Parts: sequence; structure tokens; C-alpha cells
Amino acid sequence: MPRDPLTTAGLFARWRQQSPTLRGIQLMCFSTIAFSVMHALVRFVSQELPPVQVAFFRNVFGLAVLMPLLIRSRFAMLRTTRLGLHAARGIINILAMFLFFTALSLTPLATVTALSFTAPVFMAVLSVLFLGERFQIYRWLAIAFGFAGMLIILRPGIIPLDTGALLVTGSALLWAVAMMQIKILSRTDSSITIVAYMGIFLCLFSIGPAIWVWQPVSWENLAWMALIGLCGSLAQVSLSQAFKETDPTALMPFDFLKLIWTALIGMLVFSEIPDIYTWIGGAVIFSSGLLIAYRERKSGQRPSL
Repeated sequence: MPRDPLTTAGLFARWRQQSPTLRGIQLMCFSTIAFSVMHALVRFVSQELPPVQVAFFRNVFGLAVLMPLLIRSRFAMLRTTRLGLHAARGIINILAMFLFFTALSLTPLATVTALSFTAPVFMAVLSVLFLGERFQIYRWLAIAFGFAGMLIILRPGIIPLDTGALLVTGSALLWAVAMMQIKILSRTDSSITIVAYMGIFLCLFSIGPAIWVWQPVSWENLAWMALIGLCGSLAQVSLSQAFKETDPTALMPFDFLKLIWTALIGMLVFSEIPDIYTWIGGAVIFSSGLLIAYRERKSGQRPSL
């Protein structure tokens, strides 16, 4: 009797029949949607609650989403030999999250997303400074293009520097450090383990700052923040698994979808119209990250993205 393609087993079988590259691309596209929805919800809720408090609830609900999986495995997914690195990644991640969520409350969604593409560019610099990688000419060019794109968006000296734009740039730098840690962790730990420890440490590290700025929370905002946590966990797991499925070079072009989704959400929900400089700068920054990924693949290295 033929298997029903709509059953869980049938869908899983179809999924496994696809090539790793196609699976990775689909996961990457899904993660861009989940991240974009989460960022829009953070901006929406931050109109009533401090971004630090929103970050705390995002972490709590994000960890709650993973609890059934952890309980089902009898917490075997938490087995790791790199607890210290998970904790260090949590510290970097919470600082990046605080900066990013605050930027989302101050700056248009599309601008925040465009500037967030500087993370791979920062990572190219950090890999030379701290991992001892050779600083080849294509990296100089990519980094130059990346910072040129950032200047196109910020236009210092032409328009007043936007606080939110500076915060998201700082967040991208910290996120570049976190990505280097994720790359190391993914060699030994599963995607669920990495995301679970991120949730645990982010909850621990965010509760103090959240209490410091605590505001009363309505049931409506609590529901929105539960959705933020759900979207965040789905996005992180999808992204981590996408990088396990295939080479980041095949995935990087699809990361630009985040700028398209956030621009659409910004226009439809917040009446934010991205200017031409945001699109040009975002494209230049994104292209620089793509160049780094492509050239490192050509040289036989897996890019740290």
C-alpha cells in the first residue's frame, strides 16, 4: 500500500530525498521569514515595554519552545564538553541582543536589517586578528566594500548619526564574535544543543537587567512575546541546521531575503519607506559578505559565516 505523502513519515521521507543543498536553502529561507517576523514583533512590543525586558521574555519563551524536545531526550541534548564556550557565547549574545533590540525600537526595520549584514565583514577582520588566518586581497576588498556600504546608509556628516544605526552596528560586531563561537561549537554539538544552551544562558544573563527596568506586562503583550520566542527559536534552529546541511556559500544569497521581508513589513505595518540609500548600502554590504564566502570556498576553506 503506498505511503500517504501527507503523513509525518511521508513528509519526512520526501524531505530526506532532497539534496542537502536544497534542504539547506529551504531552511535558510524559512529562517529569514522567522527572523523578520520576530524583529517586527520586537519593534511593536518595544513601543510599550523596555527592549531589555522584551529580550528577557524572548529568551524565556524561546527556551520554553525547546523544553519538550529536551524533556523527551531526558536532557541528553544538553550533554556537552564545551560548557564554558556555551557560557561565553551567551555573554556575547546577550550584549548583542540588547543592542539589537534597542536599535529595533529606534530605527526603521529595513535600516536595521541592512546594517546587520556587516556581521560577516566584521568576522573577516576578527578571523585574521584572533584565528591567525591570512589576510588576502579579496578580504581587503570585501571589507572595504562592506564599510563603504555602511557609510552609504549612515552618511556621517551629511545627516545626523542615528543612535539606533550605531547600536545595530555594534550588535553586528558582537554577533560576528558569536558566529565564530557557533562555528566551533557546531563541530561537536547539535543544533538543538547549541540553541538550548543559548536559551539557558540568555535567560540567566538577561533576568537582572530586565528586573532593573521592569514594567507591568499586559496579557496581550505577553502573547506577542511568546510569539517572539517561538519565531526566535525556529529561526535559530533552522539557521544552525541549514549550515549543517550545506556550504554557507550556497546559503548566503538567500540571507538578503531578510531585507525584502523587513522592508515589506515596515511599509505595511509601520508605514516605513526605506530610502534608496538603505537599498544601495544594504546591497553593497551584502555583496561584500557574499564575496568573502565565495572566495573562501574557492580556496578550499569553509567560510565563517
